[in-house]
Amino acid sequence: MVLVYEFVWRVLHVLLHIHRTLITLFRIRLRNWNGQLWSRALAALLVPIALSFPKQKKLVPAPGKRVGRRYRWGADGKSLEKLPDHIGLLIAEEEPRYTDIANLVVWCMAVGISYISVYDNHGVFRRNNSRLMEEILKQQQELLGLEGSEQHSVEFLNNGTDKQDHQVLSCQSVVKVLSPDDGKLRIVQAAQQLCRAVEQMEKTSKDINVTVLDSLLRESKTTPDPDLVLKFGPVESTLGFLPWHIRLTEFISLPSHVDVSYEDLFSALQHYASCEQRLGK
Repeated sequence: MVLVYEFVWRVLHVLLHIHRTLITLFRIRLRNWNGQLWSRALAALLVPIALSFPKQKKLVPAPGKRVGRRYRWGADGKSLEKLPDHIGLLIAEEEPRYTDIANLVVWCMAVGISYISVYDNHGVFRRNNSRLMEEILKQQQELLGLEGSEQHSVEFLNNGTDKQDHQVLSCQSVVKVLSPDDGKLRIVQAAQQLCRAVEQMEKTSKDINVTVLDSLLRESKTTPDPDLVLKFGPVESTLGFLPWHIRLTEFISLPSHVDVSYEDLFSALQHYASCEQRLGK
């Protein structure tokens, strides 16, 4: 009898283990099934919502952005009490950045400055005149757009003279590329011309004075003297920039032309507009 009870107990024990194993397997299957069910339900809900949103387009500058900037720069120029008719950009740094200089030229054009001279005392811009002109035209299109480029056309003068270069647009602003030869060398040439006139008895020494020399240096010149020169770099010197033409010129120093902004330029123009020029009085 004891053996029968022991056998029945072992059978029941085995059945209990089988029962527990089956329940565990059932729970695992149920959990997986529920997970798949929930995943499918969420997908069914979220996919239509996702499809209902329009595809986001790549952000590009609005066509009106250039127009807005152009009108803003023009309005800034008109808001100043006085605006230089002729501005000089004196680069006193070793490595010029053509894009930054071209930006300065285009901004000057946009605010309404008629004459812009670009100068360095090593003659780098003179030797690379075409490169600078190409960069100015490129930045003009970039900053002002096609319509703005037509409204703010530019004339390039070759070698600091009034002779037009071959890359010319009908002029509203005039850009001149200068070097030290346009300063001291022109004074020397004028002095030689006066000496020849005296030697050939066309003039006497009493006829030579500052007024005669001044008229000779400005002969056939339509470009006015610079009202303002922006000097970029740490050197505290005019570096031979048109020595005969800057007696009434205002100089403003800026740390560097590299990465210069429109705000830097406009701040300098505001400073010029607020300064009192006594003109020798």
